[in-house]
Amino acid sequence: MGDHSHGSPNTSGTVATAGQGDEEKFQNPGLPPHRPRLADTHPRAEKRAERQVASLFIVSIIGTIVFFIGYFSIHLDDASIAELRLQNILLGLGTAFAMLGIGVGIVHWAKTLMPDHEVTEERHEIRPEEDRVIAEKIVGDIIEETGIKRRPLIRNTLLGAMVLAPLPAIAVFRDLGPLPGDTLRHTMWKTGTRLVRDPSGTAIKASDVTLGSAFHVIPDGLNDLPEHKLEEKAKAVVLLMRLNPEDLNPSPGREDWAVDGIVAYSKICTHVGCPVALYEQQTHHLLCPCHQSTFDVTQECKVIFGPAGHALPQLPIEVDAEGYLIAKDDFQEPVGPSYWERG
Repeated sequence: MGDHSHGSPNTSGTVATAGQGDEEKFQNPGLPPHRPRLADTHPRAEKRAERQVASLFIVSIIGTIVFFIGYFSIHLDDASIAELRLQNILLGLGTAFAMLGIGVGIVHWAKTLMPDHEVTEERHEIRPEEDRVIAEKIVGDIIEETGIKRRPLIRNTLLGAMVLAPLPAIAVFRDLGPLPGDTLRHTMWKTGTRLVRDPSGTAIKASDVTLGSAFHVIPDGLNDLPEHKLEEKAKAVVLLMRLNPEDLNPSPGREDWAVDGIVAYSKICTHVGCPVALYEQQTHHLLCPCHQSTFDVTQECKVIFGPAGHALPQLPIEVDAEGYLIAKDDFQEPVGPSYWERG
């Protein structure tokens, strides 16, 4: 039987070159030879690549200009469907070319004009002051390698493209409108505003509201607004109902917000803003048809089922000298869903 040796960790499976002793078992093959690019050896090719990069940056500038042509030349107030379609095309193409020109231009610049030598170096011990000097040198070398100092055509077109490219985003974010401030806290309701039927605008007397009835209500004057009628209606629309006064359970401070069992609540669901339009007079429940949030009118429209997070805001009402229902004041809290300052 032959003698088998398993070897030590230093000898198992390793073939050493004769005469090497403790030297490396394998020679480092090093980096592959560098293959110069056409732009590295031909000045005309270099200038052509430079012009191509600048042209791509100019494409980005033109894309931004196209965006603003579409943005400002077509007015949404009186635009036709064809004009809106054209605007969407200009906005989309303008934004695409603005971003694409910069991206492709930088990649083409790196591929054709920036140095492409592979470099390796040993890691040195950390010496803060020396490292800072080395880092500064590296940054300087990078700037020098990009050639941005000696290529003003690329530098200037890149600066122009980079300055213009963010402007479409600024314009789009501007269209989101100003911060709402306290505008969501206030509606058209104010002291003395009459409750009128939606949409006819007919004033409502307390005697018109019978037990178990429900009215869709808007503030008087809403139909006469010259503009922003829908926006104001979305905040101010109200449901008016009459219950047996004994069924109501007003909290302290709200005892005089109702008139002989007549109560008024915002019609805007506190979940996602759908109209709460279904009233069940036997159970005194209001139902939102979108996601089935249910509010109990006898409990100041508190949520008893569904995803809504808040009770419907109540509109305090009273009767004027002529017997018409009027508002005592505006809602005491913001209407609608997910208001960030709701108490």
